[in-house]
Amino acid sequence: MTQHILITGVAGFLGSHLADALLQRGHRVIGVDNLSMGSRENLQFTLAHPAFTFHKLDILDQEAFEAAVPAVDVLVHMAAAKIPRYSSRLGTLRINSQGSENALEVARNRQARFILASTSDVYGKSPQLPFKEDQDTVLGSSLIGRWSYATSKLFDEHLAWGYQEEYNLGVTIIRIFGSYGPRQHRSWWGGPQSVFIDTLLKGQSIPIHGDGQQTRSFTYVRDTVAGFVAAVEKPEAATGQLFNIGDDREISILDLAHLIHRLMNSHSTGEAKIQLIPYQAIAERPYEDVRRRVPDNRKARQLLGFTPQTSLEEGLKQTIAWQCQFYQPSPLETV
Repeated sequence: MTQHILITGVAGFLGSHLADALLQRGHRVIGVDNLSMGSRENLQFTLAHPAFTFHKLDILDQEAFEAAVPAVDVLVHMAAAKIPRYSSRLGTLRINSQGSENALEVARNRQARFILASTSDVYGKSPQLPFKEDQDTVLGSSLIGRWSYATSKLFDEHLAWGYQEEYNLGVTIIRIFGSYGPRQHRSWWGGPQSVFIDTLLKGQSIPIHGDGQQTRSFTYVRDTVAGFVAAVEKPEAATGQLFNIGDDREISILDLAHLIHRLMNSHSTGEAKIQLIPYQAIAERPYEDVRRRVPDNRKARQLLGFTPQTSLEEGLKQTIAWQCQFYQPSPLETV
């Protein structure tokens, strides 16, 4: 059944892929984005689709947000600020809290289902692995600015549940684990894999923050999007539910660097050159990392039919091939 779906942050990495997937499945999509982190390049094919409408606006401008959006069946809220390693704690809190409340108001006024893109970061430093949706969260000190992101996303989750209780709004929350792939930001905003690929293409040492023994789950974008599509199309399984969407494989950041180096052997030779960078050297204020992060996907498998299909090796190969197109060797490299 065709649905009218609104995506905030549609010009971003995940938002643009989700728009493409929904359009391919016959849905009509309205996208909003202020293009601060997203890009029209991510929508270069999407913009021409007859079932797609784009509005350049800031979701913090509630009046413009409300005026631009007609009746919709589902609102997928992806617009957000990430961990403020280099930026403002206050900006992260404001964008994520006020932006989510504005999006919830738009959904409430149109009686649309609301799907919130949350993050695995909300599990924080929990020692209970793999992370299960109903377990306790363990966040660090408020003196450490990085926890403002997890705090803001937990606030968003509580806000969404509050709207469900107060206004009978259909809510689904998805906690994303390390999505990557074509269209990712080629910076730390996009994740360590994007930086590692970029530095290897430039013949530079791979920068790793901390000791490299911290672990993550990396999920290829097609698999992440499949989880969101299932949440959109299966309201009987999704409404009022919280899901992890991530790959089952856990890998250390150091092993990820070596894996990417091996996969890029046509672009780099010899042993991978690793540069370990202390956290105090990358930020002016104290920083704390999460040591391990891996999802328990049983609930998503049971209710959404979600199973990751793309191996890390295959996903990285496709990501490397995409990222290579942006690499222009210097004249000295071509001599």
